[in-house]
Amino acid sequence: MDKYLNIALPKGRLGEKVYDMFEKIGYPCPSIKENNRKLIFENEELKIRYFWVKPSDVAIYVERGAADVGVAGKDILMEYKPEIYELCDLKLGKCSMAVAAKKGFIDDRNKTLRVATKFVNIAKEYYQSQGRDIDVIKLNGSIELAPILNLSDVIVDIVETGTTLKENNLEVVEKFLPISARLIANKSSFKFKTEIIEDIVNKISTAVDNND
Repeated sequence: MDKYLNIALPKGRLGEKVYDMFEKIGYPCPSIKENNRKLIFENEELKIRYFWVKPSDVAIYVERGAADVGVAGKDILMEYKPEIYELCDLKLGKCSMAVAAKKGFIDDRNKTLRVATKFVNIAKEYYQSQGRDIDVIKLNGSIELAPILNLSDVIVDIVETGTTLKENNLEVVEKFLPISARLIANKSSFKFKTEIIEDIVNKISTAVDNND
């Protein structure tokens, strides 16, 4: 088994914040801050290896063992249900999964509700719990267009500030799932690299609690 602990970080601002967190708890890798296009960074002394991954792919790298641990949004974990351990809430990248619609929208429960979303499974689960009959329209981007162009009645999407919705004359109908970044681990790695992973979890949990 690889002696290194492999850590998948989500590319972008969130990943940078997560790396800062790891650095503060004693797992630095200075080369990650150099201005280059490298994707993999190692600290030979500590036997840790970081790599940048597209945020939506982190859970796949962890589930399949290419990474021992990683950081993924709760939305990804709920949508794809990867076979991983969710270790702790980093309380970063906070937002909500919400239903939104055109201003003044009233749901006619006699009709099937048309729902446009990237998050098909989350939307299905949510409306199933409401006993609501829906027609899901899977889109990959610009979800806000769907109700404007009458492709859907509502959308299910991540809402942070709600600015994009307001600018497109849409409003939140209901927020139903709080989302934040979670530290996750590969199940087999957790068994074989328990000590270092638990050390990271304990130190990060303490750091998160102190920031609250």
